[in-house]
Amino acid sequence: MLIEALNLLAGQKADPSRVRVGAEEAVVEGLFADGESEWVLRRVVPVKGRSKAYLNGELATAATLAEVAQQICWKCTDNTHSRSCSPRGPIGTRLDEFGGIDTSRLDAIRSDLRTIEADLSALGGDERARAREIGLLEFQLDEIDSAEVRVGEDSQLEAEEDLLAGAQSHLEAAAVALAGLRDDGAAIDAVSSAISALRGRSPYLEIVERLANLDAELSDVADSLRSISEAIEPDPERLDAVQQRRNRLLELRRKYGETDQAVLDFAEDTRSRLNELTSHDERVRELTARRVGLEAEYLTEARKVGDARRGVAGELARRIEEQLRFLAMPAASMVIDVRDSSSGDGGAGDEGDVDSPTGDGADVEFLISTNPGVAPGPLGRVASGGELSRVMLALRLVLSESPPTTVFDEIDAGIGGEAAVEVGKLLAQLSVGRQVLVVTHLPQVAAFADVQVRIEKSLVDGVAETRAAPLDHTQRLVELSRMISGQPDSESARLHAEELLEIAAAKRRKLAS
Repeated sequence: MLIEALNLLAGQKADPSRVRVGAEEAVVEGLFADGESEWVLRRVVPVKGRSKAYLNGELATAATLAEVAQQICWKCTDNTHSRSCSPRGPIGTRLDEFGGIDTSRLDAIRSDLRTIEADLSALGGDERARAREIGLLEFQLDEIDSAEVRVGEDSQLEAEEDLLAGAQSHLEAAAVALAGLRDDGAAIDAVSSAISALRGRSPYLEIVERLANLDAELSDVADSLRSISEAIEPDPERLDAVQQRRNRLLELRRKYGETDQAVLDFAEDTRSRLNELTSHDERVRELTARRVGLEAEYLTEARKVGDARRGVAGELARRIEEQLRFLAMPAASMVIDVRDSSSGDGGAGDEGDVDSPTGDGADVEFLISTNPGVAPGPLGRVASGGELSRVMLALRLVLSESPPTTVFDEIDAGIGGEAAVEVGKLLAQLSVGRQVLVVTHLPQVAAFADVQVRIEKSLVDGVAETRAAPLDHTQRLVELSRMISGQPDSESARLHAEELLEIAAAKRRKLAS
């Protein structure tokens, strides 16, 4: 349960079938703190549909969670070793960590080479394809440039088209309006007559003033109407030109952008791309020359890294073997094989080299033999799940730095007695200054925990329910007794449990001092 939850928080693929029966979704949330930094990782797995990932309350990708989880948590479990123990998996970087080997320059060169490859690919390597693209770009650019597009032009043309298209009806409407204003007995005459009838009569002084203003306004309106209508002249040829121009602008917007400005922006992008393609040969020569120089530098730097790794590989292997002696693997033989991956025909551009996840030009593979007389083989294939976890524990003990949180599962497989006690002591040693989570069935290992958590499964309304409960001292004695003998009330088992807790407490006091 713990490992599966951490895998989800680490961005691994979600399995909807794991959602509890009757529930619509499963939610896993973890708070990780390292000093003053905190991360809240969350995955929501619905029965139907895609899972969602969150980082610090904001929607994120599973890849983002994986990147964060790699910094703060290292899981040592059977199902996580296939990649970790591969020649180019994360375990390869542990040798650099042990030897203080700096690969930053190599990483920078690899990044530059990838950028160059991307640039060369974007330029187009197929001459015919490049010629076709140049022809298309030239046509598009010519179409836009010849149109001489101006921002806002279509709005002006729209107003002119409206005027020209309705010229005759506009003139007829003006004539009707002027007749209503100017003809005998029309609006202006009627207002003048009203003014004459009311002038000099004291009750209507205000009305007369308002009518006088209205008379002046009507005369002004009539003059403006006549002036505007006299400027309107039907022009079928100009109307046709305006409509054709608007149709051309509309066609350009249909092809290259929703607005005139978008069309102009497309033209600029097209011009830039055309310049790249037409200067293709020169640009290719420039990028190729730079790539050759970087490849040579890459090979030189890769050899330095390879030599440095080979120089510390033996010592790291020896130190791991020493730790394995305390972990019930006395016959284990460890070999760290460093092979120069930059020796292939592809040079620094070879896929197995520049694209190596470690970016180091040298493959690092951990080989192990767990039995005398057997040749060492790849760690991920030769060792069992429990042996893998013990090797990882040994590696973490050798290295000076560890992630804030490390998780071990099946580390107690195949061991017992004094070896189990030693495993517990080493786990306690590893936990100084960091968090170590251990899934174990051995009381000798559980006794060394600062906090012991009991996992219980029960049926609730016919559905299995699993609970995790931290134990106090009294509860730990009962649980350790049960783990020792299967009988939590056994007096001898209880005495053994007390002895284990005393040994563990003494070890922790020693580590604290």
